[in-house]
Parts: sequence; structure tokens; C-alpha cells
Amino acid sequence: MPWVDACAIDDIDEEDLIRFDHGDKTYAIYRSPDDEYFCTDGKCTHEDVHLENGLVMEYEIECPKHNATFDYRTGEAMRAPACVNLNTYAVKVEGDRVWIEV
Repeated sequence: MPWVDACAIDDIDEEDLIRFDHGDKTYAIYRSPDDEYFCTDGKCTHEDVHLENGLVMEYEIECPKHNATFDYRTGEAMRAPACVNLNTYAVKVEGDRVWIEV
């Protein structure tokens, strides 16, 4: 799997996310309260809604449409109406850049 340069570390505020599009796929890249970076699918598994405007709280992302929540570290669906987990992707930081394995 290739690594893709997704963003600068300062592009993402603590406890927030940014949307990253690559090819025909959308990803969400998160910065945790512990200053770690994570990556999941960028759309909710419930109704294919972009997560970019969702609320990030600690280690969860809340979908902006129906309030489903996911643990962005594992992709686990935490609250209905979502019952399918998000895919997660490996992340590495090199210098001031965030890379994801797509």
C-alpha cells in the first residue's frame, strides 16, 4: 500500500479533523487530545454523509446528520443509527507532515 502526503500537522487543530480526498475516496484525518493523528473513511457508514463538519469530542467523531458516533482510533460505531464500523488507515508523521497509507 502506498503512503500519501495528506497534510501538515498544523492543518488540524487538537480534537478536530480535516477532510482529505485522494483518487475517488474521501478520508478524515484527526488530531487527538494526546497530539496523535488518526485516519478513517471520510463518510458516515449510515447514510454516506461527509464527516468533515462533525463534532470531534475526545476520541469520537459525531456525524453531522443523524448524530451517530464512532471511535476514530478504531473506527468502531458507538451510537445508532450507525451500526457499521468505519475503515481505519495507518498514519505516520514525518517532520511536519501527516502521511496516510491508502
